Amino acid sequence: MSFSWTPHRFSGGALAFDVANSVVLRHDTTRRVDRFAVGDQMRSFPHAAAEFCAERALFGDIAPVTPEQEVDFVALREAIDLYFRKRILDGDDDQLLAGLLEALAKTLRGTSSGNLAAATAHSVLRLIAMPDPERMKICGNCGWLFIDRSKNRSRAWCDMAVCGNRAKANRHYRRKKEETP
Repeated sequence: MSFSWTPHRFSGGALAFDVANSVVLRHDTTRRVDRFAVGDQMRSFPHAAAEFCAERALFGDIAPVTPEQEVDFVALREAIDLYFRKRILDGDDDQLLAGLLEALAKTLRGTSSGNLAAATAHSVLRLIAMPDPERMKICGNCGWLFIDRSKNRSRAWCDMAVCGNRAKANRHYRRKKEETP
């Protein structure tokens, strides 16, 4: 199966969230897709991130993760998702934070600056220190992590053009179905 990296795939608002969101339908075991497990997707991700990621100005061109770093990078991705998902839903969790920090330390010790793993680690540190963590949210449609940068903090979807439209179309369909005898 082949994918293309589109702007929608970078709707997390932070490189770390975009990396975590590389697992599509994470909590649906029957439809879950790990985009980094497919061919060259992990190697093509940095090029797309340089074009579409909200933090592209901070990191510029970033090199792909080396084959030797892939296992640790995927472990970092899973620690990012686990910690921030828990933080958004239930508040801070010291054990999950410790696990994330261990993954960050291992990543930063095992990589050179300028590659995807190091840039992702720095993005995580920015998220941990974010002054208004209530802006971190989970998409009500697909479950992706994202930063709500809207003025009134009311954003409910990672991307209005995709998830927002799907949710609204679903709601419209259900209403019409209930109205029909």
